[in-house]
Amino acid sequence: MRRSLMEILCCPVCKGDLLLTVTEENDEEVLEGTLRCEACRADYPISEGIPNLLPQTACEE
Repeated sequence: MRRSLMEILCCPVCKGDLLLTVTEENDEEVLEGTLRCEACRADYPISEGIPNLLPQTACEE
């Protein structure tokens, strides 16, 4: 995931701002980490450079 995407991403549940926490990155993109909604406290993982922005309730169904 490119850091520039942070300008357009928002929480899919409440539309709140997302906070990026990086655990691994290269020169071009974030490879591993987490996006956390500051409003509703939902966490969205980033794995292999792909953010999973599916709401948790949708994943459980």
